Amino acid sequence: MNIRAQLEKKIETQEKEIESLKAEVLRKESFLSGLKEALKLIPRQDGEIANQVLRPGSDMAKAQDLLKKVGHPLHVGELLKGLGKEVNKGNRASLSGSMGTYVRKGEIFFKSGPNTFGLIEQKRKENQEDEPPDDFGLDDSDEHERDGSATTN
Repeated sequence: MNIRAQLEKKIETQEKEIESLKAEVLRKESFLSGLKEALKLIPRQDGEIANQVLRPGSDMAKAQDLLKKVGHPLHVGELLKGLGKEVNKGNRASLSGSMGTYVRKGEIFFKSGPNTFGLIEQKRKENQEDEPPDDFGLDDSDEHERDGSATTN
């Protein structure tokens, strides 16, 4: 066999292998897509933070950064000022509508009042700090009873 025929045979073999690999990738992408669709059907568990990342440079990402910086919920007007945007009806409606979408999904933002938004992660942190310690309201005798070291007379 001459060199040309050998090269043509190798090319044909490689093309078949590439086609086979493309078919495998397509099968795996289809499977992954199905898994993602199935995940959307399962409700989120309470306390689960969405893994969704906002597009860098978007108004939503800037609002998220601003809320992280101030550490508490802000009215949409204050958010617009912090984003360097004019506070008008159109901008307020646009920002509050976009943030409201995330609120309804239970992702990233929560609504603490009319047109006032905060970050879910900050709300959870506040709720954890507001809870009393585990031994709150127990006196020393209650604590002994709980750990089984109480003495009986």
